[in-house]
Amino acid sequence: MEINVKDNVPLAPLTTMGVGGKARYWASCGTVDELRAALEWARLRAQPVQVLGGGSNTIFADGTYPGLVLKIELKGIEQSAGAVDGEITMKVAAGEHWDDFVAHCVAVHLSGIECLSGIPGLVGATPIQNVGAYGQEVAQTITAVQALDRDSLEPVSFTNQDCCFSYRSSRFKRADRGRFIITQVSFQLRRGVRPALTYPELRDRMAGHSGYDQLEAGAAASTAVRDAVIALRRAKSMVLDPGDPNARSAGSYFLNPIILGPVMDAVDERWKATAVDPDSAIPRFEESGGRKKIPAAWLVENSGFGKGFRFGEAGISQHHALAIVAYGSRAAAVVRLGEMIQEAVEKRFGIILETEPVLVTA
Repeated sequence: MEINVKDNVPLAPLTTMGVGGKARYWASCGTVDELRAALEWARLRAQPVQVLGGGSNTIFADGTYPGLVLKIELKGIEQSAGAVDGEITMKVAAGEHWDDFVAHCVAVHLSGIECLSGIPGLVGATPIQNVGAYGQEVAQTITAVQALDRDSLEPVSFTNQDCCFSYRSSRFKRADRGRFIITQVSFQLRRGVRPALTYPELRDRMAGHSGYDQLEAGAAASTAVRDAVIALRRAKSMVLDPGDPNARSAGSYFLNPIILGPVMDAVDERWKATAVDPDSAIPRFEESGGRKKIPAAWLVENSGFGKGFRFGEAGISQHHALAIVAYGSRAAAVVRLGEMIQEAVEKRFGIILETEPVLVTA
């Protein structure tokens, strides 16, 4: 199969941050066969390959990426014919826009991903990061992942357990990083049930929603929750909005660190030694195995980088301390600000923050 490979394609317009250089070679793939052909094209020419989805979690470096950038354009949503105890399986092609899929499910009375509304990107990226927000994560509803092995060019299927999901991670991000291209994701959702509200901020907002308790289970209740989630995200500039300069980001730039109890004791000692109020406590959330999760936003703000901080062509969102915003076209400014924050947090707390976006070097 022949594919249409283009030369020197600008990449900044294809990412939510809008920075970076160009691709030496570029191909858009709408079928699995086209993916195979593109990978074979690159292999014959000894070219590296970078897969690009919605560009919401990718930062391309300034300059030229020396190989082939593959844009995922696989489309299609298939609903299972029958339901077992109200459960419906949705098979979704990797190139479908995630929020469009969420909206579709809400409209047809399916619950389980409504709290993940407003998140940019494509369906195929969600298992990689185990996307989560407001008390839900995709690991709770994914039943299977279909992928293409980049080495053998053969299809591979993974169960939920095979994916090795963890906090904002999976085998596709860790052990098998870069080995597979996800082509389809299957979700098991429930029809006609009320959304489970487990996240305090969302639960409090819905408690103030006049008449929410009287809404019918299914589309009515799920739509109300979806609207609330999008409103919360919009207030933090975490939805795509060309009119909002704070939305020129890759979402949360850092992951919340999860550390063991003894390490937490050392972090507490560092804080008490330098805090204005030594009796104040570092916020934390209990995790399995005696581990503690610390809000990365709190660490960032208490290391000298508050909301609205500006560093040349980059800065921190005025509405969310974890979002690094681009004000120019240079990726280098964004990356350097991220490094400065990491250095400051490590110096203050002894914690190395892990970045969430993928940085693709030129």
